[in-house]
Amino acid sequence: MNWSSCPFCTLQVLSIELEMHANSHFEDEDEDLAMDEDIAFDYKSVRHLPLPKVSPMHPVSDFLTSDENICSLVSAQARDANFNRGFMALLKNCLELECEKSTSTTTSITILSGYVDHFQSLEFEDVGWGCGWRNIQMLASHLLVQRQEAKEVLFGGVGFVPDIPSLQRWLEIAWGKGFDVAGSNDFDQKIYGKQAWIGTTECAALFRSFGIRAHIVDFCFSTPQDVGKPPKVVGPIDRYLNRPDTCGDPGSSTNAKCFPVLVNGHQLLANWVWSYFSDNSRCIKSGCSQVVVAEKAPLYFQHDGHSRTIVGIQLKSLLNGMQQFTFLVLDPVHKTQVLESCLRKKVGWQRFIKRGVHTLKKTEYQLCYVDPGIATGAEMEKLKTLDSTRFEF
Repeated sequence: MNWSSCPFCTLQVLSIELEMHANSHFEDEDEDLAMDEDIAFDYKSVRHLPLPKVSPMHPVSDFLTSDENICSLVSAQARDANFNRGFMALLKNCLELECEKSTSTTTSITILSGYVDHFQSLEFEDVGWGCGWRNIQMLASHLLVQRQEAKEVLFGGVGFVPDIPSLQRWLEIAWGKGFDVAGSNDFDQKIYGKQAWIGTTECAALFRSFGIRAHIVDFCFSTPQDVGKPPKVVGPIDRYLNRPDTCGDPGSSTNAKCFPVLVNGHQLLANWVWSYFSDNSRCIKSGCSQVVVAEKAPLYFQHDGHSRTIVGIQLKSLLNGMQQFTFLVLDPVHKTQVLESCLRKKVGWQRFIKRGVHTLKKTEYQLCYVDPGIATGAEMEKLKTLDSTRFEF
């Protein structure tokens, strides 16, 4: 009989049982992910939300057009109070404590977005269909706090995250301005009041209409005719995807671009996410040198049936030479109060927020990320046409 060492606990098990044993380390995590997806598929009918009242027109910022609908929306949009402030600070404290308690069998480095509010889906309002809007709210909460240039232009400069009906109106205005014409046709140019699923393209179109540089990345399995072809590589961070870097001390700046050798499958997605968060010269170490806060916006993370927000990534280097990625994810399905309680008590938070690469079981994934700065003029016109960087494996 052949025996193998578990990459997570180093226990010797029969080789034929190694996969089953390794997966047992994540049973709670898989069950939680399956529950989230079941909830997402439960609601597919299109019903209508109550329409908010529109107040009289008021002047708006010069960056907006003088269209009457925009003027009315700026003054009428409602703040969404369904969120938690200080969420990322609580998560950072838990990760620091985790570092302090870690054994000598592993070393790790974790990179986080600096600020993100968690927005949950609400029963009788958007459970089952509103995850996309909630992820837009999470991304917007980061931009409004950490990027002054974005705060000045988003949602008429009101400085807060609007509710879903208001966001639906902003998306219709983006379509009216010519952003993502093909996508708008899928909804007949109307989405206000509908319980309709949205994805990365709607997220990108909405933010681009304010000049925010939102981009889409696709990850999918290759078709038979594509086998053997190299993946399409475009963009400033892609130089990190096809070569390994030399790893330094987990807390050093040189380690910020350290990740495993590229392999096929979902590891490519994990490598990309690591490269995104680590490709930043302005990182701030927390109380623990292995927890780093980066000036990076969170990622809108989409797959068939559900979407979530990636707020960070953790890389563990095991003594046996293996390296393990774990996404740090905020899911609209989870209750904000429950998450906050777990984080404050520093108990049980991992099963809600940590997601290993092994949980990536879909054949296609999409990410939407935001680059710094505000587009104007000719660049703004180019943003009206949505495209994506595509990686096949």
